[in-house]
Amino acid sequence: MSTKDANLHEGGTPALYRRPVFAIAPMMDWTDRHCRYFHRQMTRHALLYTEMVVADAVIHGNRDRLLGFAPDEHPVALQLGGSDPVKLATAAEIAAEWGYDEINLNVGCPSDRVQSGTFGACLMRTPDLVAECVSAMKARVSVPITVKCRIGVDEQDPQIALDEIADKVIAAGADALWVHARKAWLQGLSPKENRDIPPLDYGRVYSLKARLGANFVGINGGIADLDESVRHLEKTDGVMLGRAAYHNPGLLADVDRRIFEAAEAPIEWPELIDRMADYCAAHIAGGGRLTHVTRHMVGLFHGLPGARRFRQILSTDATKAGAGPDVLHAAFGQIELDQARDAA
Repeated sequence: MSTKDANLHEGGTPALYRRPVFAIAPMMDWTDRHCRYFHRQMTRHALLYTEMVVADAVIHGNRDRLLGFAPDEHPVALQLGGSDPVKLATAAEIAAEWGYDEINLNVGCPSDRVQSGTFGACLMRTPDLVAECVSAMKARVSVPITVKCRIGVDEQDPQIALDEIADKVIAAGADALWVHARKAWLQGLSPKENRDIPPLDYGRVYSLKARLGANFVGINGGIADLDESVRHLEKTDGVMLGRAAYHNPGLLADVDRRIFEAAEAPIEWPELIDRMADYCAAHIAGGGRLTHVTRHMVGLFHGLPGARRFRQILSTDATKAGAGPDVLHAAFGQIELDQARDAA
């Protein structure tokens, strides 16, 4: 069965969006194909997102570089940026042909780049246009079309703004709505400040889910660990982790058991390192550099003995010209050494 066929609606809900859903957020400069492959080794069931890719780039750019991914990454979603319904529909069709399991429209990013292009969080001000974009994409592909938004921007009242955009995109056929539970301030705050300064309002997302009933509403923003994730899933359909998953990726090894009640045991660290070393070797053989992969792994053993030395090795030796998978094994050796000392 093809990816496209596997994601057709079943009983009104795409197979991809059977509850619960645990997702790793789209993060610019972070969730590239190497990061996603690494994360996938620790969780078979989490939904992985690409970095945001602008629709024009998908249409006119190097598609292998922008859209390529390993088969092991499924389920994997492409996040698109843009505000032109025709271009977004064309980009969505191309992405579906590449095998993506979902296409997500970015209505939440507050960066200068998206503001200059009048998309991302700017679209919170134009819910009719967002609905038109969703409708255009739905008309061209059968994979799920979803939206990721904020609760509002600038002076907007989240009680009004979030309801308006949610109702319009659902009416247009959106299969799921992911809500970052903060406002975005397009005037006065940097993109980094927008990730921390506007206060979180999880209750606003909970109330949206309660009102929308069977429609999928997932929550994002400031969620630190799996304990918090489990609590959010009591009041929403899905939970999305961003920086917590990136900076402490080891927590992903427990996602399948905690969130999906999977019976299989989590991956053992030596096996993970061996898999990633093999992946690094293949990447280097194809002309890549070790650090392209290992830069995403520095936080793997966060809080464990040997983690500081592991980070140091990956942050220094892995960046040197000619560095190979042996550097990764050497870094992991520090973890094994410290664990052996603690066990003695």
